[in-house]
Amino acid sequence: MTATQDQPVTLAQPVTLDQPLTLPCGATLKNRLAKSAMSETLGTPGNRVTPRLPRLYRTWARGGTGLLITGNVMVDQRAIGEPCNVVVEDRRDLPRLRDWARAGKETGAAIWVQINHPGKQAPAALNRRSVSPSALPFEDPGLKRFFHTPEALSEEQIRDIVRRFGETAAIMKEAGFDGVQIHGAHGYLVSQFLSPRHNRREDGYGGSAEKRRRFVLEVYDEMRARVGDDFPVSIKLNSADFQKGGFSEEESMAVVEALAARGIDLIEISGGTYEAPRMAGAGVRESTRRREAYFLEYAERVRQRVDVPLMVTGGFRSRDGMARALADGATDLIGLARPLAVDPAWSARLLAGEDVTSPVAPIRTGIRAVDNAAMMEVSWYTLQLARIARGKAPLENAGGLSSLLKIAGTLGWRRLRMGRLRA
Repeated sequence: MTATQDQPVTLAQPVTLDQPLTLPCGATLKNRLAKSAMSETLGTPGNRVTPRLPRLYRTWARGGTGLLITGNVMVDQRAIGEPCNVVVEDRRDLPRLRDWARAGKETGAAIWVQINHPGKQAPAALNRRSVSPSALPFEDPGLKRFFHTPEALSEEQIRDIVRRFGETAAIMKEAGFDGVQIHGAHGYLVSQFLSPRHNRREDGYGGSAEKRRRFVLEVYDEMRARVGDDFPVSIKLNSADFQKGGFSEEESMAVVEALAARGIDLIEISGGTYEAPRMAGAGVRESTRRREAYFLEYAERVRQRVDVPLMVTGGFRSRDGMARALADGATDLIGLARPLAVDPAWSARLLAGEDVTSPVAPIRTGIRAVDNAAMMEVSWYTLQLARIARGKAPLENAGGLSSLLKIAGTLGWRRLRMGRLRA
């Protein structure tokens, strides 16, 4: 239609960081800033909830972020991704879970639980065995020595894991959390099912891209059936694995379309695995770094195919970069992780209009093999979360080598305690 004096053109107002977002299920998030999941490892050696988790999430809630997504909560005590993961198989920790949920809801924030199974990404030091779609070990020699060769899951075992995802989601809703997220990225079990590199099955769960996505669709359907249509269910999904023979962008698009057709409420876009840690910035082009968001180009292509709300995580460091991404319409939520580990109140400053840039920078030890490993930086930031959970300020200038030594000691002690419990 051509505009006339009687029909003036109405320009769409750009989305701003403080603007609420209403999801397909009807739930509303108070602003466009979201804390993406970071594994806290703040449970007990027996994988139960501790008071440190509510303290951490209360700090983030008071820091202005509209949506807080917890670190991965595991669905099976026999399958642990990191020392002191929280596992929720039953209602024994319901009072503690309620404390955690209440803390995250302070100031009107929403708190969602990321639900996960590590598959073969289950360290041998913590697990007697591991499982995966196929009995294939990691190819990378540096990873291979830390993980069991997995056992291929039977169809009965697959059905049990699907049930566990639904049971954990139902318990979290009962505890007062506001939503749930399937961890379908970074090489964990859902990601393993999707990847032809890890899934060589020739039954109903493998052999074609359509069959490889059957598992994630069954997980979504089970969770939705357990929590109802008015409760947010989301997924963190790889745009790609960035590995030869792995999960491709086109396959990822097909998963997005299938989940959108089922009514998923939010898709968080990430990418990479421990073998190719693109989510940590490894291998990212300089032109992409200048744009800040590592996966924004993929999100723009997704936007052309589905209208489900999107969240892009990875690389955002400035208010201008976030504002551009929202104004372009490529994403509906700005996913933040590391910036909130060094400044839990960073969101409040962004929302107040301050022109602030996150001080996050690569962590270096001077040991090349360590510096090239994603787990080094993950562990460094985990230490910052532990400080916040104890009521202390993060140490953004902590040295890489000194942190590495502390991390090794902390993780070694935790693994020893967990090993004694499991024995």
